[in-house]
Parts: sequence; structure tokens; C-alpha cells
Amino acid sequence: MAVQLNTLVREACEHVCPLPPVAGAVSAVRRRVRGVLSDWNVSPDIVEDALLVVTELVTNALLHALPPAVLRLSWVRHDGTGTLRIEVTDMGPAFPAGESRLGLDPEECGRGEEIVRALAARHGVRVHAGAVSRWADLVAA
Repeated sequence: MAVQLNTLVREACEHVCPLPPVAGAVSAVRRRVRGVLSDWNVSPDIVEDALLVVTELVTNALLHALPPAVLRLSWVRHDGTGTLRIEVTDMGPAFPAGESRLGLDPEECGRGEEIVRALAARHGVRVHAGAVSRWADLVAA
């Protein structure tokens, strides 16, 4: 009896970007991400969602966490679909629970998490070795 094996085509790309804790960092990171996604030929149907998720995760890390922070993008194409993982790792909360930076409107806090949940197929938080990673997966056909 002959056994037939199907070969699965899998393409993977990764990009890592340190996040400088300076004014203008979020817009610079968005421009960089747009270029990376374009180079990877990521489906246009998820690029705008990806930029919004990047904005929310990066802003959260820069405003609420200890530096350094790093953005990691992973793009995997498999059997005609693609998954983009957006992950931001920081050194954990900069302020004790319930305390926030002066000048931040408490009405604005928490909206980014809702946006990420609405756009991502999967999302989560992983705590490891003194760091925290927040990630979201966007799937394109």
C-alpha cells in the first residue's frame, strides 16, 4: 500500500522593533509597521486593523509600563490563509494597581483593550521572567 504525503506550503516572516519611550514613537512605529507589512505582502484587508492594534498595544506599553519595550511582528502563511501576530513585551506596570500617570483621562483608559478584542481572532497576556507580553492575532484569507 502506497502512502501519499501532501506537502504543505508555509511561509513565515518576523520583525522585531525596540520601542523608544519618546514623543512621536507611536507614529514612527506605525510607519515602520506599514512598510514591513507591505514588504511581506500582507493582505490589505488586515493592514488597517493591524495598525490600529499596534497603536493600542504600543501606546499601552509606553504610557503604563516600565521600559524597555519591544514590538514583535510575525506573519505566517499556511494553506492560503495568513496570520499576523502582533506582540508587545514590556517590563510590567510602571504604577501600582489603581494608580496612573498624571494627566491621563480616566475615561480614556481601557478602550484600547476593547479595540484589540474586537479586531483580533485571538489575543492574550503572558507574564514571564519579569516581563509582560500582550499579543493579538489577526487572520486574513
